[in-house]
Amino acid sequence: MSNAKDTFEITNSIRTLRFLNNEMTQKQLADIIGVTRQTVMAIEANKYSPSLEVAFKIAAVFNLPLEEVFQYRAKQT
Repeated sequence: MSNAKDTFEITNSIRTLRFLNNEMTQKQLADIIGVTRQTVMAIEANKYSPSLEVAFKIAAVFNLPLEEVFQYRAKQT
């Protein structure tokens, strides 16, 4: 079990998945999931954690389970 003081982070593979999917742009992904390009950019850069709804929408675009798009792990210190 993790110590309560452990720090965790959510990372993602959205950028890689976009490029593997016919080099989809941030704008194209944003339009499909109903957010702005800036939101997609912030999620990709790990500056913003999406809502569960947005996270599931992103995973659905790539036809992947959520855990293959987003990873939750201990932060490297």
